[in-house]
Amino acid sequence: MTALPRLRVPEGDRAARVAWARLVEPGDPAAARLVGAVGAEQALHGLDPASALAQRLLPRLETLDVVRDLEIARALGARLVVPGDEEWPAGLDGLAAPPFCLWVKGPLELREACARSVAVVGARAATGYGVHQARELAAGLAERRFTVVSGAAYGIDGAAHEGALAVYGATVAVVAGGLDRPYPAGHAGLLGRITAVGAVVSEVPPGSSPTRWRFLSRNRLIATMTQGTVVVEAGLRSGSRNTATTARDHHRVVCAVPGPVSSAASAGCHVLIRDGAILVTDAAEVAQEVGPIGELAPHKEGPYTPEDDLEPVHRAVLGFLRVHASTTAEDVARQCGTSTAEAVSALGILVANDLAARDQDGYRRARRPSPT
Repeated sequence: MTALPRLRVPEGDRAARVAWARLVEPGDPAAARLVGAVGAEQALHGLDPASALAQRLLPRLETLDVVRDLEIARALGARLVVPGDEEWPAGLDGLAAPPFCLWVKGPLELREACARSVAVVGARAATGYGVHQARELAAGLAERRFTVVSGAAYGIDGAAHEGALAVYGATVAVVAGGLDRPYPAGHAGLLGRITAVGAVVSEVPPGSSPTRWRFLSRNRLIATMTQGTVVVEAGLRSGSRNTATTARDHHRVVCAVPGPVSSAASAGCHVLIRDGAILVTDAAEVAQEVGPIGELAPHKEGPYTPEDDLEPVHRAVLGFLRVHASTTAEDVARQCGTSTAEAVSALGILVANDLAARDQDGYRRARRPSPT
């Protein structure tokens, strides 16, 4: 057994949490159980050198420098948020392995922003349809005072942030690497714009690389710090479906935008809908599902015509009439299978509603006015 090196960690819970964030990967179950049982500081300084956890952490313990991490964060203009702080998003506490701390950069107050928020996520290899839908959804949600939360990746994530920014709305990017490692590099400008007016958040310290497993762990934050998740495009194997599953498991609203049934980019959305996700097509429908009671989406209907209110017999009579040729009530009764008296009554109602006209030869269908 190798002895543990002397820890260069200042006293206090906050410093201990910074140390744990450096020592273990996000979502580490063993570390989470230990910290949850005895607290971050006692768990760190009382770490049993013989334990499997201690031996697993030994390579990182040898280079641990909490003061350096805090100084780098300060130089970046980032702040540290830990459980118990007013800014800590309450939804994260429901995770089996919540983050030990969050590194936050930007003026947006995180807890308040997350209190009315929606995650908009989807495929990196998005289609033009998906990008358009993500932008429109995010812009509509931001206009309804929802914070749009996503992961700043290419495709749907980036489109969601762009949509919120376009209407001067609130948006939060949860990233998989350190705040000093913009990823993807092509979104460095976008992340800068988000930082200026919103917030960029990470659970790993500065300098950390955005590895594949950190992306998957990052998804659990997006799913639980928000009130609902909307998947715009997702393949059958997609990290966005992982986000939706976590959201569902934590009793958040899960919505999905349908796409063409032949589109592989939307196949994951269609599976989510079959499995119980709510089908949505615009921001109003998302707000109805995620927002407080009373934020109802307008009921969508086709254009109204006077024929919509007709009784079946009246509709049958109208269907028989022609615009350019008149017919008698007796002919109408014969063709529609009614008595002559019923035909006369129906024709009278159609004339009264300007759907039919009477002339010397009988009845004809009224000409529809030209659309304006």
